[in-house]
Amino acid sequence: MFRHLHRVLLLTALPLALTAQTAAPTLTLADAEAMALKNHPQILAADANSLSADQITIENRAAYYPTLNGEITAAQANLDSRLGAGVLNDPRLFNHFGTGINVSQLITDSGRTPNLVANSRLKAQASREDSRATRYDVMVAVNEAYYEVLLSQQLIKVAQQTVASRQTVVDQISELTKNKLKSEVDLSFVQVNLADAQLMLLRAKDRLAAAYAQLGQAVGSQQAIEYELIDPGNQPSPPSSAEPIQEALRNRPELASLNYQQEADRKFVFAERDLKRPTVTLSAVGGALPWIKPGNANANIPPEYEAVGVNVQVPIFNGHLFSARRQAAEYQLQATQQRMRDLQDRIARDVRSAFARTTSSFQAIAASEQLLQHANLAVELAQGRYNLGLSSIVELTQAELGQTQAQVENVDAKYEYQEAYAMLQYTLGSLH
Repeated sequence: MFRHLHRVLLLTALPLALTAQTAAPTLTLADAEAMALKNHPQILAADANSLSADQITIENRAAYYPTLNGEITAAQANLDSRLGAGVLNDPRLFNHFGTGINVSQLITDSGRTPNLVANSRLKAQASREDSRATRYDVMVAVNEAYYEVLLSQQLIKVAQQTVASRQTVVDQISELTKNKLKSEVDLSFVQVNLADAQLMLLRAKDRLAAAYAQLGQAVGSQQAIEYELIDPGNQPSPPSSAEPIQEALRNRPELASLNYQQEADRKFVFAERDLKRPTVTLSAVGGALPWIKPGNANANIPPEYEAVGVNVQVPIFNGHLFSARRQAAEYQLQATQQRMRDLQDRIARDVRSAFARTTSSFQAIAASEQLLQHANLAVELAQGRYNLGLSSIVELTQAELGQTQAQVENVDAKYEYQEAYAMLQYTLGSLH
């Protein structure tokens, strides 16, 4: 007997254990944002671009330091031979083997290198702002996807309740029709309402599947995991200021990036201007010739060598190359200035639109709750009138349709406000 009881308990506990093992993992909005910051490829790519831009600064700054090269040269030539073509000088050729070093140091290029370094440093700062802007884009996408899943889940609950309630009405009308107390017309109407609710449930499930796919992509995952989301609750009320545009202009990373880019373009204009100015370079060489083939021509060549020289290069004419490069840099600066102006206009537009949407969505919550109360009362009254034979089935089904629509509007208004509030924080540059 105890063995049989033990077996029954095991069989009862097994489904519960399997259910516990396969339970969907919970996910808060903060967890979803943290996953996206860690895994999303757009963020990782933006970070890599930012690190790459830092290396460009190091590349341009390398001109401040000397260049040191080691050299090994071996030559074989005919005795007393000389170069006869291809160069203006006429050096003597001889058999030898030598080693040495070559040192080159830029003394000044009339400010071009400092301007290039400043240009690359400003571009690196712009790249970091681009990385921050990418984080904002991903965060707002995570918020939208998260609230879309919550909305779809609530719509499924509404649809399931609607199917259940309309199934009850169909069962009641079916019995009354069998007993000749209601007509087939009444039964047809309620069956149509039931079929409409079932279609609504199917569409809600399809919307939930799409929302989960969108959430997976938003957090940077290819796995289709149906998380159990935690509703963060209602967001705070929208800001009282109608046009907090100055806050957005101060905080938006895209605008900060363009501002750095504008300053970088201005430095590049100066760098291209400096191409026409002199460049002074110090060069030094030294080494040894451990082996020289004996001969009369080579008798006076010493076994070591060293030399130091300063070279001044002054551009005179190169087919207007430098002037064209400077003009192109100035046009690029003008283009960046206009893009910055366009972005400021778009930010102002987005702030106004987001504020209006947030305000109307917040007001819609109370309006939809009031609509739902009236719709519930209308169904109760229509049901009572129909049961007393004072109205037709059309009035009852219309009231049920209105109730379902009010339930959907109420759920949609709640999550529409949460999405709108997140978008407003995004446009203000305050989304974290």
